[in-house]
Amino acid sequence: MADHLYDTLHRLVAFDTVSANSNVTAAQFLADRLHSAGFNTSFQNVEISGVPHANLIAWAGPPVGDGLTISGHIDTVPFDGQPGWTRDPLKADLIEDRLYGRGTSDMKGFLAQCIDAAATLDRKTLKRPVVFVFTADEEVGCRGAELVGPQLAKLLGDLPMPGLCWIGEPTSYGICHAHKSIGSFEVTVRGLGGHSGAPAQGVNAIAVMGKVMEVIGKLQQERASSRSAAFAEAFPESPYDVLNFGTIRGGIALNMIAEECRLRISYRSLPDVDPMELHREIEHRLGELDTRDWAGGSQRATIKIGRPQIVPPLLSARGTTLERALAEATGVKTSRGALYGTDGGHFALSGITSLICGPGDFDQAHQPNESIGRELFERGPQMILRVIDRMCGSGAA
Repeated sequence: MADHLYDTLHRLVAFDTVSANSNVTAAQFLADRLHSAGFNTSFQNVEISGVPHANLIAWAGPPVGDGLTISGHIDTVPFDGQPGWTRDPLKADLIEDRLYGRGTSDMKGFLAQCIDAAATLDRKTLKRPVVFVFTADEEVGCRGAELVGPQLAKLLGDLPMPGLCWIGEPTSYGICHAHKSIGSFEVTVRGLGGHSGAPAQGVNAIAVMGKVMEVIGKLQQERASSRSAAFAEAFPESPYDVLNFGTIRGGIALNMIAEECRLRISYRSLPDVDPMELHREIEHRLGELDTRDWAGGSQRATIKIGRPQIVPPLLSARGTTLERALAEATGVKTSRGALYGTDGGHFALSGITSLICGPGDFDQAHQPNESIGRELFERGPQMILRVIDRMCGSGAA
C-alpha cells in the first residue's frame, strides 16, 4: 500500500489547512477515503473565528465497550512569511530519506498512516470498535477538541465511546502520558500621550510595560528555582511552570509618548496545578505595581489583564492496555511528558484517557522545511494495525 500511503500524504499536504483557513475540504477528503475503506463517517460542522471548520469522526466494529480512538489534527501552523523555507510548503517532496512539506511531522504524516491502515484493516476481525477523530484548530488552542469532546458520545450514536485514545503527535514514536496546561492572555497598558519633549506631562505605556515584564520575569525565575520532584522524570527539561513573552507592540512615533502597549504572554503549568493559579498570581503582583513611568510625572498608567485561554493539562494513568500495546508496537518501554499541549487535555474532561505517540519529530514541528523520516513514515500503518489488533482485534485481551 506504499503508493496509497504516499498519495494520501501528497494530497493532504497540498491542502492549505493553516488554522485560520477552513479545513472542510481536507476533512471531506479524509472522510471519502475512510468511507471507501468501509468506515462510517460523521462531521461536526463548527464555525471558529467566523470560518467554517469540521471535526471528522469515523468508526468501524461492533457496538461494544472498550474500543480504541485514534486521533490527530488536520490544521497546521502558518508558513507564509516564515523565514528559512527553500521548497514549496504545500508539496510533499521525497528527498533521500526524508519527506518535506508543511504538516509532514505535525501531523499529516500520521493522518496518512491512519488512512492507509484503515484501507487494509480486515474489519471482520474487530471484536471492539475503532474510532478515528480528526480535529480542527488544534494549533490555536485545541478549539476543535474542545467542541467535539463533549459531543463525541452523541455523535457515535449507539457505539459506546472508547475510553482510551491514541494521539499521533510528533514524538519519534516515543510514548508520552502527560503534558502541561497552557494559558495565554494579553496585558494592555494605557498611559497618557503627549510630546516626547515633555515626558513628565504624560505616562509612557511602553515604560510601564517594562515594569510589567520585570514583575513577570521575577516570577518566572521563582518558578524555575522551585523544581517538582514528582515531575522530574516526566519533564526533565523543566519540572516547573514556565512563562514566555510572545509578542509586544506599542507606540506610533519616536517623538510621541506611547499611549498604549500590548503584550501577549503564555505560560505552561505542571499537570497537577490549577491552570488559573499562575494567572491569578500575575494579577495579584501587577495589582501592587507602581504604574508611573521613570520620567518623574505623577500620572499613572492603567493595566488591563485579559482572561486567559486555557488548554487543559494531560496526566493519564499509567499501565493501560493502550500503553502496553504501544510499547509492544514501538519497542519503547518508558513514558514521559510532552513539551507541547494536545487535544488530549480536552478529551480528558470528557473521560477519555489519552497517550501521545507519533512518527513525526518534535524538532521538525512548526519549522521551515518541515519533514518526516521516510522509515518511520513507511512503517507507521503496520504499527497502527498492530495496535488495533492488540486492542480491538484477534489479539484483544
